[in-house]
Amino acid sequence: MTNIININERGTLTLPKALRRKLGLQKRGQVIAEETDHGVVLQPVAAFPIEIYTDERLAEFQKNNEKALKGFSFKER
Repeated sequence: MTNIININERGTLTLPKALRRKLGLQKRGQVIAEETDHGVVLQPVAAFPIEIYTDERLAEFQKNNEKALKGFSFKER
């Protein structure tokens, strides 16, 4: 599949709908643009946000867990 894609004054380009469907790209999806000896290769990306917690935030979680579990009794089997 060959497509001519226009680039606007901001440097933004829009992939044709048929190509986005073929690659499984959703709205607000991401691609990797890799420069090669033959040109630019675009590949779909699966990106997942991660959270890194500070020691203070972890302590807050622990405190809330302890508070939520207060009054429960656990029996060993």
